[in-house]
Amino acid sequence: MKILVCIKQVPQKDAPLKLNDAGTWIREDVSYEVNEPDAYALEEALRQKEKHGGEVVVVTAGPARSQQVLREALAKGADRAIHLEDDKFATLDAANIARALAASIAGEEFDLIVTGLQSDDFGYAQTGVLLAEVLGWPHATIIIGIEKTDSGLRLKRELEAGRYQHVDVPLPAVLTIQSGINKLRYATLIGIKQAKNKPLRKVALAEVQSAIGDNLQKIERLYVPQKTKKTEHIEGSAGEIAKKLVDKLRNELRVL
Repeated sequence: MKILVCIKQVPQKDAPLKLNDAGTWIREDVSYEVNEPDAYALEEALRQKEKHGGEVVVVTAGPARSQQVLREALAKGADRAIHLEDDKFATLDAANIARALAASIAGEEFDLIVTGLQSDDFGYAQTGVLLAEVLGWPHATIIIGIEKTDSGLRLKRELEAGRYQHVDVPLPAVLTIQSGINKLRYATLIGIKQAKNKPLRKVALAEVQSAIGDNLQKIERLYVPQKTKKTEHIEGSAGEIAKKLVDKLRNELRVL
């Protein structure tokens, strides 16, 4: 199978986040890492390649620093990479990212595209399914098991309350992978060395500009909530205290 894996670079989970001067996103001087759900998508793609043969290609969209996640994927076993490189990709909404990704792989004829279920920064869980819509391919989400069949794929989906669903999907298809579907591998020393010589194609914004429209979603302002503490002592008999407390919960805090 020829498999495309969409991966994203996100701020590290324990990185101290500070807002930029415009208050629209965090500053650039933080540590970054591969989006965790995307790491599981990559691992599953590599396992499918090991079972059935084929090629694994990784793609990301973002500034020059995003190339690091592609290099890590190549070191783990991906065959080649595609980098939609421009700072402006970081400000596109999920629909336009999907359109840009689709334009960058025109003519590639992939059998399967996998993404993480959602990103650790925005958490929209939209790019994968929107990419399927742009391509006109069937898709399935929250995948925790993949089995290749003669007619396509047999998938196991995680539902709520400990329930699961098994579905059959023809190829080509787009899947969003749930974290924990497998055990992640580490890049070997020889894999790191080989990654330096593997193909990495850069795609400029101008090459996919015609596929991109106006953003339908935009972050206008972010803020860090201020921590406040206020203690109020309620006096009276037990019945009076209970009555005053219920009144405050209902009318002031509006939690009842």
